[in-house]
Amino acid sequence: MRGTPAGMASPHPLGGQLPAVYADDDFAQRFVEGLDVVLAPLFNVLDCLESYFTPALAPEDFVDWLTTWVGTELDGTEPLATRRRAVATAVSLHRVRGTRRGLSEAVHLAFGVRPEITESGGATWSARPLGPFPGSSQPGLRVTLRIRDPSTADPHRLHAVVAAARPAHLPFTAEVAHLLSPEGT
Repeated sequence: MRGTPAGMASPHPLGGQLPAVYADDDFAQRFVEGLDVVLAPLFNVLDCLESYFTPALAPEDFVDWLTTWVGTELDGTEPLATRRRAVATAVSLHRVRGTRRGLSEAVHLAFGVRPEITESGGATWSARPLGPFPGSSQPGLRVTLRIRDPSTADPHRLHAVVAAARPAHLPFTAEVAHLLSPEGT
């Protein structure tokens, strides 16, 4: 929570801008000096406004506000670096939202692990009409997050991330599973 920092001086003190009749008035000078203390942080924010909208430089509480502003799929418990990265990549993620790549990126951003994605559909080309359709006749999407300790990942969070980033028309399942170890190790 930001407030008035101690010792911050206004770059535009009001006392020097008063009419000449108040230049020697002690009460008027002390009164506007109190207003300078209130206005100094505002001038500071306005002078640094561009930094507030740069995720790498913005104050932490402002980054939290930006995450809601750009539509990230965060729950607020992520580390600050993840929240900053989510804000910085929001536009590129919105461009691929609803695609396999977009779903993979959203899950990776939320959990730090690339998921296994199995889709029911496909695309093909044929020189002859009425060829067989690729994929399954039942639409569906399965997302599996494989990690060493599945108890450390929240399955409800995975479900929410997949629900937000999947193609809108596909029913889906999302699960957290053990990381498969290579044969013989």
